[in-house]
Amino acid sequence: MSVTLNPFLRQVLFADAAVSGAAALLMAAGAPFLSPLLGLPSGLLFWAGMVLIPFVATLLVVARRGRAPGFLLVDIVALNALWVAASFGVLVTAAVEPTLLGFAFVIAQALVVALFGWLQFSGLRRQTAQA
Repeated sequence: MSVTLNPFLRQVLFADAAVSGAAALLMAAGAPFLSPLLGLPSGLLFWAGMVLIPFVATLLVVARRGRAPGFLLVDIVALNALWVAASFGVLVTAAVEPTLLGFAFVIAQALVVALFGWLQFSGLRRQTAQA
């Protein structure tokens, strides 16, 4: 089932693409500089940034078209939830030893992603309620 996006959902997708794109550039290009400040491995930062690139492209395509399969919108919400879970998972494992700034960075970006996921879920619920 294809869904026509309401203006709210389109704006949230565009905002998520902008913020995720900025994070991708920051982490991928700035990994060598951020790593000592955050206490996170440079490779983790680089690949986390690189993983965001296709996600950002998908968000932009969906938001620009204004129409998408319902399962794709659900997948976007699920990927945001997975990112939040993975972010907190990195902190609770002993695999990395972030600095205080590193903890703040991971928690802040996870909370922003959680907010986008919640806004997208709310917009999708509104969209399906109108249909």
